[in-house]
Amino acid sequence: MFNQKVFARVLGAIALTSSLAYAADDARSAIHISANIPTQQFHVQPRDPEFGKHEVMRYDPVTSQLSLVRQTFDVKNTEGSVHAYLPAGQPALTNGSSDIPLLVRFNNVTLTSTPREVVDDPTSTPGTQAEMVIQASALPLPGQTGLFVADFTVIFDAVPRVTP
Repeated sequence: MFNQKVFARVLGAIALTSSLAYAADDARSAIHISANIPTQQFHVQPRDPEFGKHEVMRYDPVTSQLSLVRQTFDVKNTEGSVHAYLPAGQPALTNGSSDIPLLVRFNNVTLTSTPREVVDDPTSTPGTQAEMVIQASALPLPGQTGLFVADFTVIFDAVPRVTP
């Protein structure tokens, strides 16, 4: 009886050791692929495909200002103009207890919750480049410290050409 228990334990230990050795040789590779292929008629795409994933506004302690976030976009609408807006209204950096409002401009047009033309028909038809600039619309107040974050969406609309 004693020999059977010892044999079972030894057999279990061997099985466990071999499975650990097998796991040590395990190799994995996580792969995530995406492709965004715009239509020939309409697109608004940042030049940097990583834009918007992790942007940083650096704080300058001498001037008490936050740096700008800039990005160039490729814009095209062969059938009219391009309008843009912020569906949730004015975005803000927040640390959970206080906010720093942000100003978003696209092609020198300040974006709001109301759609506004950001690229006119003659310019968007062949395609062009336009710059998005995001900046704090006010200096951080004394006592506004901590990690501030903002998440917001900009909607771009293809507006059809109006023929008289």
